[in-house]
Amino acid sequence: MALSSAEVTKVSELERLKTLHNGTKQQLTFSDAEFERRLAGLRRIMAAKELDAVILTSYHGIKYYSDFLYTTFGRNYALVVTADSSTTITANIDAGMPWRTSYGDNIVYTDWKRDNFYFGLQEALKRNGVKASRIGVEDDALPLMTRQAIAATFDGATLVDVSQDAMRQRMIKSAEEIEVIKHGARIGDIGGEAIKAAIREGITEYEVALIGTEAMVHEIAKTFPHREVRDTWVWFQSGINTDGAHNWATTRKLERGDILSLNCFPMTSGYYTALERTLFLGEPDERSLQVWNANVEVHKRGLELIKPGAVCKDIAAELNEIFISHNLLPNRTFGYGHSFGVLSHYYGREAGLELREDIDTVLEPGMVVSMEPMVTILDGEPGAGGYREHDILVIGEDGGVENITKFGFGPENNIIDA
Repeated sequence: MALSSAEVTKVSELERLKTLHNGTKQQLTFSDAEFERRLAGLRRIMAAKELDAVILTSYHGIKYYSDFLYTTFGRNYALVVTADSSTTITANIDAGMPWRTSYGDNIVYTDWKRDNFYFGLQEALKRNGVKASRIGVEDDALPLMTRQAIAATFDGATLVDVSQDAMRQRMIKSAEEIEVIKHGARIGDIGGEAIKAAIREGITEYEVALIGTEAMVHEIAKTFPHREVRDTWVWFQSGINTDGAHNWATTRKLERGDILSLNCFPMTSGYYTALERTLFLGEPDERSLQVWNANVEVHKRGLELIKPGAVCKDIAAELNEIFISHNLLPNRTFGYGHSFGVLSHYYGREAGLELREDIDTVLEPGMVVSMEPMVTILDGEPGAGGYREHDILVIGEDGGVENITKFGFGPENNIIDA
């Protein structure tokens, strides 16, 4: 039934924006000093680009500078940063949770008018006395329609991309970040052990995945009791399903002789870590063992090559030569590793720090990278399946490199006789 004119007027008078300081601020993942360090880095980017403000709209950008990880469900979110303020813009459906779980101020927008999100962006600048003529945005994760709407909201302002500069800032981890990442690696190992213990003939991939996920979620809750528990998952694959690195668990039942792929992904307050291992249920055949050992050879050499001063593309080139010697280079499925930090399978990526032939980034202290070679032999060929190992390495301030993954790899550790 249509609303009466009086009812329409009543709705139009409802608040477009709200202040919802419901409850008290909760303990965040990092200290106030850590968030101020991050914001200071962003403000240096702003100064270099002569920006009056930055409007961050990505999962990873908002999370990194405020600790708030949003759930979009068709709504927009932002973090507006000026020279002396930071304000999250969040939807009324989340009520006071974004304010409680973020660093800085918060403005809530309601659903009563379609453009209330953009009205909130304007209000964040108005409250802080900022008239923006140059605004930073994240073009790597900003939909065109949203970019156009921001440009229309701030008519006459120039929008300038800051995504690549912010990404380079995120590449270098602080001591507090590295501590969270180390916990993540430890928790991934716990998930791996739970999975390894569950492997047997007849169990389904998804049942194994649930066992690993539950083990990790309990440990995350124990380790980070003050933060939300979300997004942890497992990809457990068997047989032909191992051919891709990102293949989700299915109802396939494990059979003796199967190649298996264990992939644990604990999410600790938006920080992704990973444990990935090749296993076999029973003794592998001769060709499978050859391919597995070749991938392990690359993995071991890759672990040695990750050190300060190494260049990403040079690491990739040397590892390629090992695969060439085994006639396996065409079977390689992706690059040899990537940066860790605020990322997930649905948000974030520090694409400038990947171990690929087209990346010339130099490794330096504070970076956290993986070594994860993978080759796939197609179905019907000897040794069919996907072979993958994955360790996480922290490059220390003293030039040392610490492998924070402790779960064993290779045939000597992961042939399951169950």
